[in-house]
Formats: sequence, C-alpha cells, structure tokens
Amino acid sequence: MSVAIVDYGSGNLRSAAKAFERAAADAPRRPRVAVTADPAELARADRIVLPGVGAFVDCMTGLARLPGMVEALHERVRAGVPLLGICVGMQLMATVGEEHGIHDGLGWVPGRVVPLAPGEDLRIPHMGWNEIERRADHPVLAGLEAGAHAYFVHSYKMVPDRPGDVLAVTDYGGPVAAAVGRGNVLGTQFHPEKSQRNGLALISRFLEWRP
Repeated sequence: MSVAIVDYGSGNLRSAAKAFERAAADAPRRPRVAVTADPAELARADRIVLPGVGAFVDCMTGLARLPGMVEALHERVRAGVPLLGICVGMQLMATVGEEHGIHDGLGWVPGRVVPLAPGEDLRIPHMGWNEIERRADHPVLAGLEAGAHAYFVHSYKMVPDRPGDVLAVTDYGGPVAAAVGRGNVLGTQFHPEKSQRNGLALISRFLEWRP
C-alpha cells in the first residue's frame, strides 16, 4: 500500500510525512509514504493526504499551478480512494472559500469557508490545544474518547451545507467543525501530525480505513 502526501507548496510536509511514516511503521501492511507533486504518483496511491497552511486562495492557486494535479485529485476521489485533508486541506474540500475574496474550492463536501467570529475574549487565529466532541460515527474517529484534545491553528472555519457532514466539533466562540467527511473523503481542521497520541491514532486508522 502507498500513501501520497500532496506537495503543492503549502503545508508542514516534513512534520506530516514523519507522522505518517511513524504510523505506517506500526501498520500491518506497512504502507510506503511519499511526498509528491506528481499527479502520476496519485494515480498509483492507495491513500492521499492533502495538507495545507496559509490562505485558501493561495492553496488553491498552488494546486492549480501543478499541471494535472487538480484533475488527478478529482479522478482519485471519484474512484473511491480514501483522502484526508488537513487544516486548509480540509477547507479546500468545500465549494467556496471566502478568504481574500470569493474563490472556488474542490467541492467534495458542499459548504463554505468563512471567518471565525469568536467573542471578544478569544483571539484569532484559534491556536493551540482544544477539545474535540464527536458528532457522528466514523471509523477513523472511532478511537477519539470523550474529552480528547487536538492541536489547531486557523482563522477560518468550514461550514458544510449538510449538518450530517460534520463529524466532530470544537468550541471556539461557538461550535466549529473539527472534522468533516463525505464518502471516501475526510478532513480535520486540527493537525493530527501535531496532536501527539490522538493524532497518531487517527492517522493509523486512516491507513486502515476502507470506505
């Protein structure tokens, strides 16, 4: 089995790759982990990871600059390949992002990416550890116990059109989608590669997930 982590110039690729390699070392099938900007690599991958750090529009522009990458992502998602979006990588799965204008997303989870609007006592960006509350059953999130914490860094949030696509929330001036999913795509607003034990457990379950 192989895992392709998409390199389009955005995301903490070194940290993500190390976390996936660590989880893969303990996996029964020991998948190969590759950081790649080659759409052909995606065509051979059994799992795809779409990381992301920065602004929505910059991340979409970075994907578009790689010839054939957006098309390859759509093709593999249509083929049922499990895909994990992390932070802005999750937000790119929405229909539209509202950061620095209105910009089209990948449209896998219908919805919008809008600014966080916390109360006056909360700062933007939302940065640090926060509690996750599961809202729906999902195999990849199954091991997250009540009161589990994960690491967040973001100024925008994803608001899916269908409440059932929200798999988990965190509280930051109100409920914020911490994980979303539809079919074979899954996204986490938090960084599993920075979330220690809970994050590594989530990565391990993603490697074994069969939608």
